Amino acid sequence: MTHIITSLCLRDRACIEVCPVECIVPGQPVDQYPWMYIDPDTCIDCGACVPECPYGAIFPEAEVPSAYTAKGGEYINRVGLTGHYEGVNHHGNKVVLDTVRQLEAGEVIDLTQDIQPNYDFFKNGPGYSAKDQDTGS
Repeated sequence: MTHIITSLCLRDRACIEVCPVECIVPGQPVDQYPWMYIDPDTCIDCGACVPECPYGAIFPEAEVPSAYTAKGGEYINRVGLTGHYEGVNHHGNKVVLDTVRQLEAGEVIDLTQDIQPNYDFFKNGPGYSAKDQDTGS
């Protein structure tokens, strides 16, 4: 099994730093791959990334919620959304995203649709070559 980073990710990067097998990659270009991605073939399912994510965006694959209930104020970050987010990651580096929407308290969203993009990023997308394009956000 693998862990999955869902569209609740706002690119904090703390997960990258704690991964013992270096299988987490920031999506590039950001407008096509807006969050961080875990290589399902390399992930050892250790879970070290889960507590490091300030957005609660990482789940074991079998536990990705199909009915996530928003607390309110968090963002969903998916291709096709047109909202704007500006923040900073845990290093204080600026993060700007134009593929977000802020969630309302009690809103229910299906995060299971975020599973396949993790696989596709490594099978059909840039995969580890995105590290060469990494801009730090």
